[in-house]
Amino acid sequence: MAINRTSSHGEWSSRTAFILAATGSAVGLGNIWKFPYITGENGGGAFVLIYILCVMFIGIPIMLAEVYLGKRGRLNPIASIKYISEKENRSKNWRVIGLIGILAGILILSYYSVIAGWTMAYATRAAFGVINNIDAVGATLMFNNFVSDPERLLAWHTIFSIMTAIVVSKGVKSGLESAVIRLMPALLVLLLALVIFSAIEGDFVGGVEFMLYPDFSQVTWKTILIAMGQAFFSLSLGMGALMVYGSYLSSDISIPKTCVIVASLDTLVALLAGLAIFPIVISSGLEMTQGPGLIFQTLTVAFGAMPGGQLFGTLFFILLIFAAWTSSISLIEPMIIWMIEKYNLTRIQAATISSGLAWLLGIGTIISFNVGSEIKIFNMNIFETLDYLTSNILLPLGGIMITIYVSWLISKESINKELNIKSNILRYIWYFSARFIAPIAVIMVMLNALGFSIDGVL
Repeated sequence: MAINRTSSHGEWSSRTAFILAATGSAVGLGNIWKFPYITGENGGGAFVLIYILCVMFIGIPIMLAEVYLGKRGRLNPIASIKYISEKENRSKNWRVIGLIGILAGILILSYYSVIAGWTMAYATRAAFGVINNIDAVGATLMFNNFVSDPERLLAWHTIFSIMTAIVVSKGVKSGLESAVIRLMPALLVLLLALVIFSAIEGDFVGGVEFMLYPDFSQVTWKTILIAMGQAFFSLSLGMGALMVYGSYLSSDISIPKTCVIVASLDTLVALLAGLAIFPIVISSGLEMTQGPGLIFQTLTVAFGAMPGGQLFGTLFFILLIFAAWTSSISLIEPMIIWMIEKYNLTRIQAATISSGLAWLLGIGTIISFNVGSEIKIFNMNIFETLDYLTSNILLPLGGIMITIYVSWLISKESINKELNIKSNILRYIWYFSARFIAPIAVIMVMLNALGFSIDGVL
């Protein structure tokens, strides 16, 4: 059977290594600012409950399907699905799922690396006391001057690209695993330290109430759609990363148990991030704006005005660097494995070409904030176009196709043998969720993101 094949690229040394790698892939910059913010704005604890249900019935079913494909195929995303399709007597055209994942990963990395470069620049500024006693006007001016300088952005983007390339060029155990088993525990330690600092210096009670107090009056159908979308995107679904990571799993590791742990850790990190950020923001009397403004302007002012802010501000931006780094190596890995198998390249060659391509595409994002801001594609700048294409089209499309392919077209015998869900009730829940709930939910999220009103449907 295909499930007993051994990956030609190596394997994780343990289930813990896979859990840390998959969690690292899921935990990114969005977890640090987006999840806490949308939680507070959409009912606090009520939103958390809805989000957890979405993770259970949308995120985890798709995650199981994606990891299953990787573990059974043991090849790059395109070749894995081609191989499985041959065994299941299905059309080889389904391999387009793998192509979508590889394309989405490299496009996301191209602009993700630029934003990650910002965190490196701000970590340096915090460490040298540049943000000490800075006010809102000064923080805004500093940020605007920074992003308007293409040469400076290019330098940090290049450094981060090289960091990513170095890790992935070393292979599964020496590169990916070695990185995540160091970075993820360090990330958790930094996050806990920031939560403690926030509890001491910030308005911790106010932060907890903002994030976790259940206000069901704010819950609307729009809230549910936001929770659905966050559950899908937060777990790094549809971009081929989990498929590749699954191909490095040994045959004796349980996919369901492992995926539940990964989803739980991802949610925990997002909640802790909120507990670290919002007490500081609230105690400083600052506006909890969404997006880069929260990280690079609002929090800069907050840390700059607090006792110990220089140290903990530096630690915060280092935390962001770690989160971005673990995500970036998962974004590029699918393309690297595809190039190795397709063109018989060495891992160093494939890593160099893949990271070079992402670096080159990233120049488009860099100029979107300065000299190329007037360049518009469908009334969006280059960065906005890449973000829209990947977030609203490629990733949802890949997720929908993965869950339909696995739950409808793969034999139940093969799935049951690999997933090994012993409880008939849990097995039924997974099939029902994967076949109906997850695809419909992701389609709704996709249509909503594309601007189609589905109020009539709901």
